[in-house]
Amino acid sequence: MTIAYAGKAFLTPAMARLIDEEGFDLDVASGGELHVARVANFPGRRLVFHGNNKSPRELNEALDAGVGRIVLDNDLEIVTLDATAQARRHCQEVWIRVAPGVDPHTHRRIRTGQNDTKFGFNITSGAALEAVVKVLGRQGLLFTGLHAHVGSNLKDMEAHLAALDAVLDLALAIRDETGLSVEELNLGGGLGIRYLPSDEVPPVDEFAERLTSALLDGLASRHLPVPHLHLEPGRSIVGEAGTTLYTVGATKSVPIPEAPGHRAFVAIDGGMSDNPRPQLYDAVYSAMIANRPAAPTTGTYRVSGKHCETDTLIDDVALANPQAGDIIAVQSTGAYNHSMASNYNRLPRPAVVFVREGTARLVSRRETYEDLVHLDIGPDDDAGAPVNLPS
Repeated sequence: MTIAYAGKAFLTPAMARLIDEEGFDLDVASGGELHVARVANFPGRRLVFHGNNKSPRELNEALDAGVGRIVLDNDLEIVTLDATAQARRHCQEVWIRVAPGVDPHTHRRIRTGQNDTKFGFNITSGAALEAVVKVLGRQGLLFTGLHAHVGSNLKDMEAHLAALDAVLDLALAIRDETGLSVEELNLGGGLGIRYLPSDEVPPVDEFAERLTSALLDGLASRHLPVPHLHLEPGRSIVGEAGTTLYTVGATKSVPIPEAPGHRAFVAIDGGMSDNPRPQLYDAVYSAMIANRPAAPTTGTYRVSGKHCETDTLIDDVALANPQAGDIIAVQSTGAYNHSMASNYNRLPRPAVVFVREGTARLVSRRETYEDLVHLDIGPDDDAGAPVNLPS
């Protein structure tokens, strides 16, 4: 089994180097993520390049980097990558991304394995089998496997097992149609994490044991050889490892009609610019007063960001009498926070610090106001030459 860390969850050069040191492969989904990997000198052979709309430039960059596997998502990518690889006298190893027709129990915006999805070739319609046949006839492409990812932050294994069954049926159809066996099978990631103490998710060892057992049983019943299994966890690797620290500013109490008759607001110095997940996915978090961790809670508070929106980070959380200057620690923010951050309201993005065995080191500095305008061009700048626009 090969584990490839899903860089979309959180990726900096320091993270890429850590993944390399741990012996994982790395999954990238854009030219920018690929560039981060190259800056970190991550071995190209251990890179997997994803994306539903790879540009010709990105495909060229992937070939320049010696990427081990490129995951083909659509017919245009088959044609473009084949021509690009042949022009280089190269044969690129590829996987076909498939939609297994599985609707996982997760937020609708992070479902990816159903029939009605932008990702990959549909198994149910026959498009996935057709894609494999198309690849087999091209000199610039070497088909080595299938890829399926059903969705993110899944709290049980039912969707993974259903997807596995659909993909194995496809592997059988490929063998019957072409005589070839699927050498590599990538079942993506999606394993959920605990955002709240009450959340329950399968332990990683239980997840791996049930998945491999189902894989072997499914192969045996179809008389298929055992492929090399790949998994691509992201959130389940970094999610619970991350904690975001906010400084409390203003607090206020406002009247509301329902009990207890008022709502206590706690304003922090960040919000949806560093963590958009509550706004996008109704994500929930737990928190504590980090500078007074042993203090008893005194009530329930709404933690609000400083942006020009409702910008609720946590709807209701028990805290220990938060006051201006206190530090609020929000847990399980390692995945899809930094990677989805923005400069909304021109807020500089916060620093990132790695901590290991009591030692902290800065891996991404806090942005400055100067960083916010360094790409902007003023009327008196030499770079602000007129641009000829098409009529």
